[in-house]
Amino acid sequence: MSSMVRAGVTAVLLAGAASVILPRVAAAQFPPPPPPAGSSLQDRWPDPPKQGGAPSRSQAQPAAPKNRPAPADANIAPDGDASAQPKPAPKPATASNVLTCSGVFGKDSTHLKLAIKYDSRNVVFGDVDGPDGARIKASILFPNDPKRRLEVVWNNDSSRSDMSVIAINGKSQWIAPKGLRLGLTLPALEKANGRPFKVSGFGADGSASVAGWEGGALSALPGGCRVGIRLVADSKASPDARSTVTGNREFLSNDATVLAVKPSVGEILIGY
Repeated sequence: MSSMVRAGVTAVLLAGAASVILPRVAAAQFPPPPPPAGSSLQDRWPDPPKQGGAPSRSQAQPAAPKNRPAPADANIAPDGDASAQPKPAPKPATASNVLTCSGVFGKDSTHLKLAIKYDSRNVVFGDVDGPDGARIKASILFPNDPKRRLEVVWNNDSSRSDMSVIAINGKSQWIAPKGLRLGLTLPALEKANGRPFKVSGFGADGSASVAGWEGGALSALPGGCRVGIRLVADSKASPDARSTVTGNREFLSNDATVLAVKPSVGEILIGY
């Protein structure tokens, strides 16, 4: 996990269990609203958790028409060229790489449940990068397979229970709730949210965080978890474009200056 993401993980850990001690608290990855005096942990997130939510992509697709016979030469193009095969439909995400805020990824999950589900040989408990160069403990799924790797941080390290944060990063191909995945463009992320959202200013490393979902669909996920996003500017973005969005300030996701650096999702945090 990056240094910015470690800071987000630290905030969730300290808020979820006072027994977990880390260098400092920073909640940039799980953007909090302006908290009222005496606010609780529930107030540290953009919106209160909601059940339900938008249907998944597979649920939203219209049902295939019934009783429609296929043409005799279905694989022959309109111009009669039998060699022109129709383009296959994209493969949907398989259940094995879809993350939901329930079951083994629910709040009450444990390291043992993950080991039973994914085979104990594929789940290890070890150190991952923390904030400011520190190392923190986490359960690591498929530690030797970058495309299947997942990092799970617990509020209770001794029993490896009480799920705190799930991190999707690197080259991981896990799909988060509502179809979120690494590499998703800013317009696509805005579409998933259903409205523009707040983005923090970009740092010297070319990354920024979602600062608030502004009441959109990503404000809360089915199962009571929340999502934090780290955005990464396109490496080909000009220095002038980057300097325009750098600094301690906030933008809307549809701001032309933000779109000019073509940011995409570089890390996803699912937290409770």
